[in-house]
Amino acid sequence: MKVFIIGTGLIGGSFALDLKAASENVEIYGIDQNEDHLNEALELGVIQHKATMDDLREAEVVYLAIPVDAAMKLLPEVLDRISDNCVVVDAGSTKEKICRIVEEHPKRRNFLAAHPIAGTEFSGPSAAIRKLFLNKTNIICEVEKTAFKLQEKAMAIFNAIGMRIRYMDPASHDRHIAYVSHLSHISSFMLGKTVLEKEKNERDIFDLAGSGFASTVRLAKSSPEMWTPIFSQNKENVLETLDEYISNLKHFRELMASNDFTEVYEEMNRTNHIKTVLNGITENENLKTLENGK
Repeated sequence: MKVFIIGTGLIGGSFALDLKAASENVEIYGIDQNEDHLNEALELGVIQHKATMDDLREAEVVYLAIPVDAAMKLLPEVLDRISDNCVVVDAGSTKEKICRIVEEHPKRRNFLAAHPIAGTEFSGPSAAIRKLFLNKTNIICEVEKTAFKLQEKAMAIFNAIGMRIRYMDPASHDRHIAYVSHLSHISSFMLGKTVLEKEKNERDIFDLAGSGFASTVRLAKSSPEMWTPIFSQNKENVLETLDEYISNLKHFRELMASNDFTEVYEEMNRTNHIKTVLNGITENENLKTLENGK
């Protein structure tokens, strides 16, 4: 099976590594506008061959793992070039606009809109790692618009690399992901900004920073080239989540300013319920790992 990865960074590269590990009967081709990335991916063994857009006629699977603004521009051209038996899967963090842009394309049936809830704060081919997708949720949108035999081909790949499948309409996806992913990235970026601005006057602040700070600000190391288009495409949902977040921050500040530390305690105590939610996620992942015998 000839699999073409467009975008040989963290997501595309990790997908290639996991797929190669899961099956010996795949050939991985890489396409990337960054020639250095393409050469690095080949050198690291992330891909087996370099390719161009002209080679897509040979593809059986195309995995589109580039920033969401670039994906919207490139996807129609990819669909123009592929054969009828090829499935094109994207990995973008926004779904409504990319689904809309190809809704009338003659080869809409060849496209599967997906979003793997997986990643790290690193980027580029060297960031690609094995088992990035193991036990991670893969959100599929508008599955009914993809030809059934091509759905089956894509699902077999997702199953082979150990992903869980969740179905969702594009608008719901973008609304929910604004809360659980996009807002957390903004929060991390702005915490990092606040500390960097303070650090100009207090050089010792990083000496005092512990693991709590490091884990909270980790996402601020993510690529602005990737995240700016995401915020742009999901602007309305992100603004709504920001308004709610800012409202909660203001309320917390008011409680402290008025010395109402009893209510400060209650606010944090109520929010501790998040431990139960997150523990449930961890337990489900551990159970799935045991079921897979891995």
